[in-house]
Amino acid sequence: MGDASATLAARPRIAADHAVRSHGQAEETTVAAGALPRLNISDVYVTGASSGGYMATQLQVAYSDAFQGAGIFTAGPYYCGSGDLAAIAAECGSVPLPTALPQSEADAAKFSALGLIDPISNLAHRNIYVYHGLADEVVSAPVADEGAEFYEHFGANVQYNSTSLAGHSWVSPLGPVECSLTFPPFINNCGNDPEGEMLTHWFGSVNPPNNGTLGGTLSEFSQSAYVPGGSDPATISLGPTGLLYTPASCAAGASCKLIVALHGCLTSQDLIGDTFANDSYLNQYADTNNLVILYPQAQTALVPLNPQGCWDWFGYTGPGPGYAVKGAPQMVTIMNMVNALGG
Repeated sequence: MGDASATLAARPRIAADHAVRSHGQAEETTVAAGALPRLNISDVYVTGASSGGYMATQLQVAYSDAFQGAGIFTAGPYYCGSGDLAAIAAECGSVPLPTALPQSEADAAKFSALGLIDPISNLAHRNIYVYHGLADEVVSAPVADEGAEFYEHFGANVQYNSTSLAGHSWVSPLGPVECSLTFPPFINNCGNDPEGEMLTHWFGSVNPPNNGTLGGTLSEFSQSAYVPGGSDPATISLGPTGLLYTPASCAAGASCKLIVALHGCLTSQDLIGDTFANDSYLNQYADTNNLVILYPQAQTALVPLNPQGCWDWFGYTGPGPGYAVKGAPQMVTIMNMVNALGG
């Protein structure tokens, strides 16, 4: 999210033994960075912005048995550019006339037939929410259009909000950035509520968000235990810790849905602390709708080369299609977290 020259004023990271606060409103709770708790999870959904949007689509498509729906902010179709960096640069970003869609659809069908991803037929009737702003010059409107059309091709139920004036960003009522800008921390306020739209599309209806003091806990957990083979998360450009928002009802054993929420480039925890988790406006809905929000974390790295802390949607952890199919190391790590939580 943003370009390599963008500079972030990094907020302090949450120390493992530090008190964690939910959007500056919930009472502080001291939480050690240990393992994820086992919860009573029913359904699982995934959302993300920019590189997190592309990764959300990779997860929805590759693990469609697990995910009941996806929310894609400012991203394009699955396996955009087919793992070729030149094609990715030409077709998946700011260019006005993308040509990635037919190949993306063909690749997904092929991977499904080979068993590299879950059956592509699972996408039929999945609820998919897509959001793209008119002022977004990082991912062009035609690229985002193709992201929505990819899901429609396979029979998904798509709601596409393409009329916002947003720049390249996650859009939230808590966003500190003016709507039309593309500027750190890439969380924009456009006077609307895409989170409510997305959740309503997924579930049919939602209770109003809790805009007072949050009743749940934003806690930090160690990502190390979930990396394939017990490797150091840094070897696949993941941070040492992730974040989890757990409403009190879910912690007490209520049946809850799980949402995996993926930050974009330049918005990982090592760069902006807990800003994305606090300002996403998902925790407010979590409190009133029995939702657990998992915030996995990528991080900046030189080996593998990932200076912006993006999720791997273009192959920096290995050549295509390995990063976009079942068994991809970042996706396996996230799925291990989902399974640990009870999803």
